[in-house]
Amino acid sequence: MELNGRPDVLVRVIDDDDQMRRSWKFALQAEGLTVKTYTGAVQFLRDDDPSIPGCIVCDVRMPEMTGLELQVELKSRHSILPLIFVSAHGDIVMAVKAVKDGAYDFLPKPVQVDRLIEVVTGALEKNRHDVREKQTRDQACTAYSQLSAREKEVVQGVADGLLNKQIAFNLGITEKTVISHRASLRRKLGMRTASEMTRFLMLVNGEVSGIEPKEEAH
Repeated sequence: MELNGRPDVLVRVIDDDDQMRRSWKFALQAEGLTVKTYTGAVQFLRDDDPSIPGCIVCDVRMPEMTGLELQVELKSRHSILPLIFVSAHGDIVMAVKAVKDGAYDFLPKPVQVDRLIEVVTGALEKNRHDVREKQTRDQACTAYSQLSAREKEVVQGVADGLLNKQIAFNLGITEKTVISHRASLRRKLGMRTASEMTRFLMLVNGEVSGIEPKEEAH
């Protein structure tokens, strides 16, 4: 499926072996996926559109730039495309390091088609989730950037579970002013509770979920 002339999801296959590229492309296209192939990591970095969701299936040992070097470069670019390594030369130490550094999976060649499809399907689902999270986080960051310095201090105090009078004391302002800022925050952010503001700041700070929201202060 394409949106505005471009695929809505794209599987990138990177391998300097022509036969391997064609084989993987055929198998993935048979599942209804859009696939683009690259002869190496350098070509991929030059020609790929990172704004298109999807994933990467990549060989490890390639000329010019290895798959592991590509992984480092993608990390420096803050890429959220899941990276699936496939290698005939990989060992356990290499595989563990690659996954520890953020690779989605590490498959030994030759790869069974069913296994490849299974892993790619999982990677695409992860990317869909990551894209949604990034969009939510970007929206939160945009909203945060539009707050005044004082509003940022107040939202932090509310998220910390402080009472209005405690926030006022800490900031050296009146409680009435804190209430006014909270009303402004409700209008700008659509949030009333400490738990909502805690989640909001977690998104802005890029923190993982799982932190228990504090009790609501009145």
